[in-house]
Amino acid sequence: MCLIVNEPAASVFSDWFRDERFFVTPRHVRLLCLMEGLGPGAGAPPCRLRGSFHYYATISLDILKSINHPCVCVCVCVGGLAGGIEICITFPTEYVKTQLQLDEKANPPKYRGIGDCVKQTVQHHGVKGLYRGLSSLLYGSIPKSAVRFGMFEYLSNHAKDKSGHLNSTRGLLCGLGAGVMEAVLVVCPMETVKVKFIHDQTSANPRYRGFFHGVREIIREQGIRGTYQGLTATVLKQGSNQAIRFFVMTSLKNWYKGDDPNKSINPLVTGTFGAIAGAASVFGNTPLDVIKTRMQGLEAHKYKNTWDCALKIMKYEGLAAFYKGTVPRLGRVCLDVAIVFIIYEEVVKVLNVVWKTD
Repeated sequence: MCLIVNEPAASVFSDWFRDERFFVTPRHVRLLCLMEGLGPGAGAPPCRLRGSFHYYATISLDILKSINHPCVCVCVCVGGLAGGIEICITFPTEYVKTQLQLDEKANPPKYRGIGDCVKQTVQHHGVKGLYRGLSSLLYGSIPKSAVRFGMFEYLSNHAKDKSGHLNSTRGLLCGLGAGVMEAVLVVCPMETVKVKFIHDQTSANPRYRGFFHGVREIIREQGIRGTYQGLTATVLKQGSNQAIRFFVMTSLKNWYKGDDPNKSINPLVTGTFGAIAGAASVFGNTPLDVIKTRMQGLEAHKYKNTWDCALKIMKYEGLAAFYKGTVPRLGRVCLDVAIVFIIYEEVVKVLNVVWKTD
C-alpha cells in the first residue's frame, strides 16, 4: 500500500506525529526517502512537512509505521529497567510469600504468619536473608519484561481496529499470549531456581552457595529439565496473570480516556490502575501460584504432575491452603505492577517528546 506524498497528504503524517504509539518524525521520513533511493527523479510531486523539510517520494506506509515502534526498543530497555527496580524494592515480600507457601501443615508448619516468618528469617540469617534468591529474579527480570511487553505490543498491534483502538477482550487475549510466551522462555527456569534457593535455606545444611553454583548443581543433578519443573503450572499462572492484568489495565485506560484516545494519563492514575490490575490477578490466580511453588520446591518429587499436586493439597491441607501467601503476594504484586506501568508509560512519553524534531 503506497501513498504519493503531496501537500494534502501531509496531514496523514501530522496525525502520526501526534500519535503516542509512533516515534515518526520528519527526520525519519527523510531517512526513509534516502533509503528507498527516492528523489525528484521518482516522479513524485514535492511536499512540505513541518517547517522547511521538502520531500520527494512515494512512501510505503507499512515501512513508515514500523519505524522505531516502542515494541522493540522501548519494551526491552524500559521493561528491563522497570523489572529490575521493582524486584529490588519488593523482593522481601516475595520471599515471605514463598516461605509461607512451602510451609506445609503436614510438617508441621514452621511459621505462624507473616510477622513470624520475617522474625525467624532475620534472627537466623540477618536482614540479607530476606533477599535470598534475589539474584535469580534479578537476572531474569530484563528478559522477562522484554518478552512480556514486546509480545503484548506485537500482538496488540495486530489486534487493534482501524482507528488504533484495542478493546478489553482483545487486550485480555494479547495479555494471555504475552504471559504464555514469558512463562516458557524466561519465568519457569527463573522461578524454579528462585524457589529451590529459598527452600534450600530452610534446610539444616544449605547446599547452594550462590546463584551460579546453585544453577550448576541443579543442572548437574537433574539436567536442564530440573530448571523447568512445574512448567504447566507456570504457563497457567503467567498466562492468567497477564491476561487479567492487561484486561483490567486496558479496560481502565479506555474508560479514563473516553472519546479522546490522545488524553494524557497522570502517573498517579497509571499507578492506581496498575495496582488494581495487580490485585485482580492475585485474587484470580493465587491457587495456581501455590501449585507452581510446590511443583518447583525441593520436595517436588512428591507430586506426579500439576493435577496430582492440586489434589494432594486439597486432600491434606484443605481449600485454604490454595490461598497461602496471599497477603504478602498482594502487597508485592500491586506495587510491582504499579511501578512497572508507571515507568513504562512515563519513559515512553519522554522518549516521544525527546525524539521529535520540528
